[in-house]
Amino acid sequence: MFGVIDLPTYLAGLILIVLLPGPNSLYVLSVAARRGVRPGYTAAAGVWCGDTVLMTLSAAGVASLLQTNAVLFGIVKYAGAGYLTWLAIGMMRAAWGMWRHRRAAAVEESPVPAAEERPFRRAFVVSLLNPKAILFFVAFFVQFVDPAYAYPALSFVVLGAFAQLASFLYLSALIFGGTKLAAAFRRRKRLSAGATSAAGALFLGFAVKLSLAGS
Repeated sequence: MFGVIDLPTYLAGLILIVLLPGPNSLYVLSVAARRGVRPGYTAAAGVWCGDTVLMTLSAAGVASLLQTNAVLFGIVKYAGAGYLTWLAIGMMRAAWGMWRHRRAAAVEESPVPAAEERPFRRAFVVSLLNPKAILFFVAFFVQFVDPAYAYPALSFVVLGAFAQLASFLYLSALIFGGTKLAAAFRRRKRLSAGATSAAGALFLGFAVKLSLAGS
């Protein structure tokens, strides 16, 4: 179909890959839990746009250049790790603020408006500055594209559409699940601070893992 080889195997692998935890899904869940459904989808849109850019670069062969150019790969890798570290520090500072002011008046504890956090931009950059994701798209997608097909770009579009659909369903589940946590977070500031600290620690872990990744 449209130059795609063994679609059932691709879909099975795609589901497993989408379900693996990562900084993209974690950030969307965090935004939904703290802000609600609409900001959660704003962050999810940033992920989808970032993934679309990565898929386009993969189809154009740019990702292969990163795979073979150690210097360029290192630049992208450490830029991504640095950005994840910056996000982690921001989350931990926010958690410390929640802990210090957990007994303040409710009006003083109101979360920062989503517009100030810019969830779309943050999610987009987190998704885009992920060299392992770029290499994954190349290594995974190429296996399911028929080299003899006259329109390989169409094959990438079909594979990418399935990937985005899987991402949409998964992130939607996280968003609506995260909003159920929001009420508990608002009532229990210790819980909110602890969850935000845990998210920051995970982002630090992602940054370390990314900085140690090889090309």
